[in-house]
Amino acid sequence: MAAPEEQDLTQEQTEKLLQFQDLTGIESMDQCRLALEQHNWNMEAAVQDRLNEQEGVPSVFNPPPSRPLQVNTADHRIYSYVVSRPQPRGLLGWGYYLIMLPFRFTYYTILDIFRFALRFIRPDPRSRVTDPVGDIVSFMHSFEEKYGRAHPVFYQGTYSQALNDAKRELRFLLVYLHGDDHQDSDEFCRNTLCAPEVISLINSRMLFWACSTNKPEGYRVSQALRENTYPFLAMIMLKDRRMTVVGRLEGLIQPDDLINQLTFIMDANQTYLVSERLEREERNQTQVLRQQQDEAYLASLRADQEKERKKREERERRRRKEEEVQQQKLAEERRRQNLQEEKERKLERLPPEPPADDPESVKIIFKLPNDSRVERRFQFSQSLSVIHDFLFSLKESPEKFQIEANFPRRVLPCVPSEEWPTPPTLQEAGLSHTEVLFVQDLTDE
Repeated sequence: MAAPEEQDLTQEQTEKLLQFQDLTGIESMDQCRLALEQHNWNMEAAVQDRLNEQEGVPSVFNPPPSRPLQVNTADHRIYSYVVSRPQPRGLLGWGYYLIMLPFRFTYYTILDIFRFALRFIRPDPRSRVTDPVGDIVSFMHSFEEKYGRAHPVFYQGTYSQALNDAKRELRFLLVYLHGDDHQDSDEFCRNTLCAPEVISLINSRMLFWACSTNKPEGYRVSQALRENTYPFLAMIMLKDRRMTVVGRLEGLIQPDDLINQLTFIMDANQTYLVSERLEREERNQTQVLRQQQDEAYLASLRADQEKERKKREERERRRRKEEEVQQQKLAEERRRQNLQEEKERKLERLPPEPPADDPESVKIIFKLPNDSRVERRFQFSQSLSVIHDFLFSLKESPEKFQIEANFPRRVLPCVPSEEWPTPPTLQEAGLSHTEVLFVQDLTDE
């Protein structure tokens, strides 16, 4: 399936495409190709940008919509170092200079007039920045094609992103504006900027951002920094909480001189970075302390809330328990009242006790669970339920009980049951004229 996508690619581009996919893990071949095309097939830049996105750093092709950092260029304490072109020496040198002077004057005059007139015909295309990263990558490629790959590490991002990184990391930012048409640019890049000792200093102590003023991004920075001649270098750093130009180097400067000037500028302004680091550490410590205080306050607040919650739960538990106890008391009182009323009703419905000389009567002695005795006479023809109602009406009798006879030992069916739907009479139950019956307490069963 990858063949149709790669049919218009060269062999080198196809290899880079596959390598980029292996390094980034992106499954879509179209997405890999788009990323490489945005970086002009620069493998290192594309992979680095992808890694930045994975680490949460905004992509250089999707910069955040915030306003770019403003650079203070109006500080009168800016260190400026301008290298003038050497004066001609000797008769031959002056002769060559005087001969070339009219031609040089005519060339630059016509060039300036042409550029000035061209502005009225069409706007300067450099005034519209449409692809700032593309401008940076294009300049990097052209620089490496002319001067080789031995050069300081270029910042692969926009000027605004370079300022943001320098501010965040508290580092010096060295900005180089390349004038393609200037006569000293080629010698400066070849002999000074690519010198090993210059490369070592720049890579170890600062960020390095560069672009051609013929590119829209470089032209925009040029309008901000207002260089007078080329080559042009500006040293920018965070000073008094603003990104400030602290040094300007203009003209064809030699490697040793450039190293001395950069070192001088950094040494003169190092205290500002140290002070800013200390302020940041103090702010961070204050922030950490405030955060710890907030966490301690929240923990104390949560503990107080937890205590209050437990108190509320305990009060609610006690209230429910008191209500439950009160309800139990009320229920017990109602039960006792109902029981007493039932006893009274049973007592009222009891038939009168027969006289002692009645031959059809039975004398029964009841032994209650509390060892007390109750005696009463009943008719042989009366139901055993009458005995039960009599005992139930007594205050000292239990709520639930059964009546047992001793000889033979048996439980008298005094209440209706499946076996005895209608309780038998005393005679049917086999009771004699005098009986002793035992009341068995069943309340707890």
